[in-house]
Amino acid sequence: MQVAEISPLLIELFGADRLEANPPESWQIQTPECRLLLLLSASGEWLRVLLPLLPAVDAAPFHRQILEANFDATGPVRYALHQNVLWGVFQHDLASLTSGDLYQAIASLFDLAQRGLDPFFTALAETQLRQIVRAAKQQGQSLPATLQTLTHLYEEGVLGDLSNGPEIRRFTLDRWREQLERLWPEVEVDSWEQS
Repeated sequence: MQVAEISPLLIELFGADRLEANPPESWQIQTPECRLLLLLSASGEWLRVLLPLLPAVDAAPFHRQILEANFDATGPVRYALHQNVLWGVFQHDLASLTSGDLYQAIASLFDLAQRGLDPFFTALAETQLRQIVRAAKQQGQSLPATLQTLTHLYEEGVLGDLSNGPEIRRFTLDRWREQLERLWPEVEVDSWEQS
């Protein structure tokens, strides 16, 4: 890809009114939802595409899951931390970059932004539910007894917000039940782990 091809490609994707260009060094797309940055390296050999996702402090509980996602779930883009922000980043050698590569990278970055922390929260919640199942099985509890304990903890506000109405409480407890029923047969407890 040539530097001269970048502005037309961005105009095609987002429109000229959203493009702030300072070629050959930088381009910025401003939309109501986000700000996409494209930066050319000082040598002019690399193009970096950046999308701020959320404050780093919000991502802190999920650092492990984010690093794991970088390993095999993010495709051509990566998560990165810089200036107290979690970014979506794509970096590529400009000479071998194709317009298709750049289109795909931008789409992948917007996908990261749209998903937010949901995949990481879900993974963390499943890990915690697996720990609950393992602990219950180690104590010899049955699935119904575990569900009863969780219901009791939720109703006392330990696992949920007491200000939620009855419909939200019922919905939440139904999701807990579904997940526990799904995970119960999957979680193994070795005989040496049981007390």
